[in-house]
Amino acid sequence: MLPASYRVRDLEITPAVALAPMEGVTDLAFRRTLRGALSDVGGVQPGLVYSEFLASKGIARGDRRVWELAAIDPDERPIALQVYGRDPDLMAEAARLLEATGASSIDLHMGCPAKKVVCHSGGSALMREPELALAVVRAVRAAIRVPLTVKMRSGFGPDERNAPELARCFEAEGVDALTVHWRTRADGYGGTRDVTKVAETVAAVRIPVLGNGDVLDVATAEAMVAETGCAGIMIGRGALADPWCFDRLGAAMLGRTPAPVSRAQRGRLLFRYVEELDRLERGSPERVLGKLKQLMKLYAGSLPEELGPALRQEVLLAQTRAEALSAIRRRLEGSEP
Repeated sequence: MLPASYRVRDLEITPAVALAPMEGVTDLAFRRTLRGALSDVGGVQPGLVYSEFLASKGIARGDRRVWELAAIDPDERPIALQVYGRDPDLMAEAARLLEATGASSIDLHMGCPAKKVVCHSGGSALMREPELALAVVRAVRAAIRVPLTVKMRSGFGPDERNAPELARCFEAEGVDALTVHWRTRADGYGGTRDVTKVAETVAAVRIPVLGNGDVLDVATAEAMVAETGCAGIMIGRGALADPWCFDRLGAAMLGRTPAPVSRAQRGRLLFRYVEELDRLERGSPERVLGKLKQLMKLYAGSLPEELGPALRQEVLLAQTRAEALSAIRRRLEGSEP
C-alpha cells in the first residue's frame, strides 16, 4: 500500500511523491510544463518538486546563469532548491541565499554520478569523504532555518555502500529528511536492482526517507515501499517518459481515479514546453531545440506506438527548431482532443 503523505518538519508533502532533481531538465520551464499538463486533465500534482542541482560557487558569487536556473514561481510550493559543492563555507552561503528566494527547503546533492561533478569531489564523491560531508551538513544547517534534506546514492561503489551510516550521522546533525537512490555511483544508470541499502537507511533513522530509482508506475512504487518501508517516492527519468505518472501515483495514494490522457494532450505538452523554453532561453533557438530533443528521447515512449518512434526520429534529426515543431504538428494533426 502506498503512503498518502509524509512530513518534513512543518512541511506536509501530499501526495508522497516527488519530482527528482535532474541536471538540465528540472528547470522552471519543465516544472511549468509539468504543472500545466497535469492541470489540463485535472490530475494530481507531485507533492514536492526539486530544482536541477545548482553550483554553490555560482550561487555564492552571483553567476547570472546559475541564478537563472534557481528561478521559481511565486505559487510553486513546496519546492526544494538543490545545491552541490564541497566547500562548507560556499555551500552555507549558497544555501542562505537560496533560502532567501523563498525555497521551501534546501537539499544537499550527494548523488550525482556524472564525471564532471565527481572529478571535483562533488555529488556522490562526497560519500567517500564522510567527515567533509558532515562538515558541509553542519555549515548549511547553521546557515538556514528551512528544512534541510540530503539526496544520495546507496554508496560510491559496490564495496562502499555506506548510505545507512551516513544517514545516522546526517540525522544527528539536523538533517530533516533523506532520499536514497538504490544505485551506487559505479552503477551509473545501470546495475542490478538492489534496494537493500534503502531499507537499511529507513531502519537506521527516524526522519523520512524517500526511495528513488526505476520507479515508473504504481506497481514499481508499491514494490519500493513494500521492500524498503520508505516514507515516499521520488521519480526522475520516469517523469520524462510519462509526466502523467504523477497523477496515477497521486491518485493511488489518495484514493482517487486517475484522469485519462488523450493523444492531443500528449502532443500539447511538447508545444507548451517549447513556449516555456522560449520565455526562459532568451531567444536561443539552438538551446530550445537541444532541450526539446533531450526530452523527446524518453517522452516518445508515452505516445501511441504508431506515432512515438517515428516522431522521435524526426525530432532528433531536425536541424532547426522550426523543423522539429513542424514534425510534431504534422504527426499530431487531426488527433482527437
